[in-house]
Amino acid sequence: MRDCIIIGGGPAGLTAAVYLARYHLSTTVFDDHCSRAATIPISHNLAGFPEGISGRELLARMRTQLQRYKVEIRSESVSQLQQEHDGFHVVSSHGGLRARTVLLATGVTDRKPPMLAERHDEAVARGLIRYCPVCDGFEITDKPVAVIGCGSRAFAEALFLRSYTTHVTIITPQEEHELSEIELNRLRDLRIGLQKGPIKSIDPERDTITVATASSIGVFSSIYPALGSDVRSELAAMVGAELSENGCAIVDSHQRSSLPGLYAAGDVVIGLDQIGTAMGQAGIAATAIRNDLNEASPLAR
Repeated sequence: MRDCIIIGGGPAGLTAAVYLARYHLSTTVFDDHCSRAATIPISHNLAGFPEGISGRELLARMRTQLQRYKVEIRSESVSQLQQEHDGFHVVSSHGGLRARTVLLATGVTDRKPPMLAERHDEAVARGLIRYCPVCDGFEITDKPVAVIGCGSRAFAEALFLRSYTTHVTIITPQEEHELSEIELNRLRDLRIGLQKGPIKSIDPERDTITVATASSIGVFSSIYPALGSDVRSELAAMVGAELSENGCAIVDSHQRSSLPGLYAAGDVVIGLDQIGTAMGQAGIAATAIRNDLNEASPLAR
């Protein structure tokens, strides 16, 4: 019986593990190596790294930090989460483990544009495909960019990027743009282009990325897919925790879910999907776990 099992080995999960270890709580991390942070080629808005840091290097440093403490990290995916009278039973690809509390830090998965996976990953690594204008909008200042998407999601992303560059185009994956008349008028006022799909090809080159539709070909410094994401909250749903309309785990101000003993932090909860936010939520969650366990049974050395 562990004090806490953390499901997810991204910035939220690993930060929480550091806190819990320093609270002298027995902790196991299940990491399926699907953290979205690992795909970040370089982050410039994480304080303390003036030259920026890649997502992989950041996660590697956090794992190195955890080696100072007795934290077990299992490179396994979790398939089932079951609530028991005194905690939870976590079932992974290599068996089961029980814990008094569970922290979900499972994140989200971005929906990708239509292209080969290898070319997509190569383009992400070179900054030709970007998923977070909050993170890297600064890097596309005054450059031509395209938003891949339709409807209000693409509209909102294009408006956000318009504060960085005058060269913004929305390209819809299909023929219908799903924009309202008010949104279309706003795009015209801001000189944001609109190209209808379907998209025939997306081709990363050395320093640019080309998007071809049935009627046009556009060359851009970067494209931003605004296709949404899938919240990895299946385990929360499995034990009956309350979820938002889009599938995020609903938590209180201390990252407690609606189910006693189950906590959540990072992109799996509603909020700003940022590394700094995830790490802050992790510290709050870990401290709540420590205090809640102490209230149930006073911790003592």
